Amino acid sequence: MASLFPPSFETLIDRFAALPGIGRKSAQRLAFHILSLPDGEAEAFAAAILDARQTVHACPVCQNLTDDELCTVCRSERRDHSVVCVVAEPRDVASIERSREYNGVYHVLHGVLSPMNHVGPDDLRIRELLARVDAGGISEVIMATNPDTEGDATAIYLSRLLKPFGLKVTRLAYGIPVGSNLEFADDATMLRALEGRREM
Repeated sequence: MASLFPPSFETLIDRFAALPGIGRKSAQRLAFHILSLPDGEAEAFAAAILDARQTVHACPVCQNLTDDELCTVCRSERRDHSVVCVVAEPRDVASIERSREYNGVYHVLHGVLSPMNHVGPDDLRIRELLARVDAGGISEVIMATNPDTEGDATAIYLSRLLKPFGLKVTRLAYGIPVGSNLEFADDATMLRALEGRREM
């Protein structure tokens, strides 16, 4: 069946549909919205994408996203740099920060171990974490990967690697439902999970 839309518009729909969590109908709505924007707003939207792609990079210390030499958490003198919270993705940092109860620093793995998806230890920022711990000054590492099969496997794998360093390795308590994502945890649940973390 022939397309109802011009090829360039179909390409725009395809680009939106390729984004995670965006179905074909949502992609179509977004494409129509972009087409309805005034030229200046459409150009600003495109420029924001390009600017983020060019300026945002991984913090060399914690691997979180930043557009500076170091991220704001790693630069802060008010944070407790002896406690490191390990998360799977940069968005998980935002989830924990919303609780306003955690005052340590972070380490972002950029994924979790997933043999089914061909993601192994070398695909994650594990070497960088081990180098931080080896440099000294860290007393506790909190595993804050999602409470699902892959998140648990990643936490267990890392805890085994970290045990020889003689530091405390804890896991977030299961105030967070098994199988859910940190991204969707409310502030109270995140607070309970942080307070009830247990040693691994």
